[in-house]
Amino acid sequence: MPPPHHAPARPIHRNAPAPAFIAGPPITHPAHFYGRQRELSRLFNLLKHRPLQNAAIIGPRRSGKTSLLHYLHTITTTPAAQLRPAQTQTWLPAPQQYQWVFVDFQDARLGSRPALLRHLLTHMNLPSPQPCTLDQFLDTVSDRLRHPTIILFDEIGVAIERYPELDDTFWESLRSLATNQVNGNLAFILATPDAPGKLAQHSGLGSPFFNIFGYAAYLGPLTETEARELINSSPIPFPTADINWILQQSGGWPMPLQILCRERLLTLEENDPSSYWREDALNQIAPFLNQRET
Repeated sequence: MPPPHHAPARPIHRNAPAPAFIAGPPITHPAHFYGRQRELSRLFNLLKHRPLQNAAIIGPRRSGKTSLLHYLHTITTTPAAQLRPAQTQTWLPAPQQYQWVFVDFQDARLGSRPALLRHLLTHMNLPSPQPCTLDQFLDTVSDRLRHPTIILFDEIGVAIERYPELDDTFWESLRSLATNQVNGNLAFILATPDAPGKLAQHSGLGSPFFNIFGYAAYLGPLTETEARELINSSPIPFPTADINWILQQSGGWPMPLQILCRERLLTLEENDPSSYWREDALNQIAPFLNQRET
């Protein structure tokens, strides 16, 4: 059977370059993603051989969980010309054989069981029966899934708390599918601010699905080396004093780090010699630092 078709990664358009620093939206192009090398090594190691193994990415809001999910499914097949020099992408054997399904549970349309099942089948390159019931979904996947497939569940807590159609029966069926029916070709990676089992318990779900995650990547601040790599990506080099100040004030957390770098670059582009940018930048990052203290 030929490998599944993958749409090419979006190029970085030269006539509309991405900003040097991105604060707010998740990082979707791998060339703009920095750090998390230890976590990437561990996560990809779970996916190199069958049976594929499940994992949870756990961290406070704005710690880069969604960006890490995007990076996982783009880095191995993005053309090297679109990456930074020496950026590792040889994480998997035969990466073109892998299928990745990204599910953003903040999209309320995916809170409907039939809509979610159709979304999964479409991105698995499998036919979607009509109507798309849970039984038909399970039959289709168990009969036809032949390629290693990873389902990335972003904001899993939203699914647990808000979508009653995604009940114990639904989650138990996914667990059974991955564990017993597809020869180890299916795995799940969740992004959540808390452990999946704890979230499910708080919401009254008892499904064993939330107990199959044998590895958890806990996202904290970037290492100093990783943070410096991001800072040094500025198209205008920062003075050493500003680099040290940015490292100290951000604590290495991705969101404050991106904001501080963005604000400093702006003043350099405007040839503003004053230091007023620091006060404004501190105001910009305050909500994200306070969030971690509560």
